[in-house]
Amino acid sequence: MSPATGPTIRVLLADDHPVVRDGLAAMLSTQPDLTVVGEASTGAEALRQTAALAPDVVLMDLQMPGMDGTAATAAIRAAHPEVRVLVLTTYDTDADITAAIDAGAVGYLLKDTARHELCEALRTAARGGAALSPTVAAKVLAHMRGDRGGGLSGRELEVLSAVARGQSNKQIARALRLSEATVKTHLLHIYAKLDVGDRTAAVTAALGRGIIRMD
Repeated sequence: MSPATGPTIRVLLADDHPVVRDGLAAMLSTQPDLTVVGEASTGAEALRQTAALAPDVVLMDLQMPGMDGTAATAAIRAAHPEVRVLVLTTYDTDADITAAIDAGAVGYLLKDTARHELCEALRTAARGGAALSPTVAAKVLAHMRGDRGGGLSGRELEVLSAVARGQSNKQIARALRLSEATVKTHLLHIYAKLDVGDRTAAVTAALGRGIIRMD
């Protein structure tokens, strides 16, 4: 049951699908302590709306045109550290989870999350607590233990995701502001941790194990 008293939690919805935003708004309207104060269809719009509307929590999708959800999360947290960002997405790969948490998200939920769990997660996020889907929490814990992803670091996941997109070492170095030698070193570490011998095998292994996804 939702609280009948207490301050109202102001929520900004950021998702590029109008039907999803409409559904979330309708669902949250049934909760007396949760109020949708605005909507955004891009990461850049989410950043502007955060500045204009001062929400307590931004419910953030990851896959959006232009500035994606991860970049928007980092920008919002940098400009408005008092605002909490709760990710709501369909993606549960190690790379997505790690990137979102590194960007400052206080929670990470999947879009099959039950209504009452989502509402409670928003309340937890507003209080500054962590809110993770059970499957995501298991992955985070396993990753911390080195049980999944071959123990790949956040930077190694970035490099491997770029390789999966077909980028060359030079392109990766430019995008991540690294030297090509550093990129090669990261790749060697990736190969060793995944027990593979080349780029193609590394991508194949990572996709098969749910470590990264293809955009």
